[in-house]
Amino acid sequence: MPPTPLSVAVLAGGQSRRMGRDKALLSLRGRALLDHVLERVSGLGDDLFVVATDRPDYARLGVRVVPDLLAGRGALGGIHTAISTARHPYCLVVACDMPFLSPELLTYMAALPRDFDVLVPTLDASRSNQGGSQTFETLHAIYGSTCLPAIERRLARGDLKVVDLLRDVRCRTIPESTIRRHDPELLSFVNANTPTDLDQARDRDHEAISGAVGDDSDAGRTGR
Repeated sequence: MPPTPLSVAVLAGGQSRRMGRDKALLSLRGRALLDHVLERVSGLGDDLFVVATDRPDYARLGVRVVPDLLAGRGALGGIHTAISTARHPYCLVVACDMPFLSPELLTYMAALPRDFDVLVPTLDASRSNQGGSQTFETLHAIYGSTCLPAIERRLARGDLKVVDLLRDVRCRTIPESTIRRHDPELLSFVNANTPTDLDQARDRDHEAISGAVGDDSDAGRTGR
């Protein structure tokens, strides 16, 4: 269990322009992406909620649904809403289109000492166009309420890049080498922003299921 209580927010308030429809409800293995995400984070805290506006279909989820406090402010606005409405001082924020989140990795993150404003995994720079020496996975991160003043200043200026916020706060990073001890294939960071991404996620899921079946079959043959 985490050292102190943790809120968990799933951001589903984006307009899904690249997908062309509500990506949170797109199907993977017969279930919505959002259902997969909620299942994988459900054991991390007693305050689990979704940040989304005007989504009546989400009523079936059985969790709190919080509308964006500031509409049209992108992911930074969603993080602001998550921290502002969280019931605990720290809030894990993940995106709704990350169906392969690793509970093991998230549990590791939740158990670390809360000596930061933001705790964020970092991967190789080639995985994004952030322009630095590494990729900050800002929608797989834990944010403290202490971030709110810095976020609000950026929102007021219209500076909406989440990665730039990290310069304004105490940011603790988790290197890729550590991440791979808990998620060797980095599947946590597979998302579905576009139809192509979704197809690739479905392929990954099919490969994982096929591999598991193969392993079971091999194990059975070895035991004979």
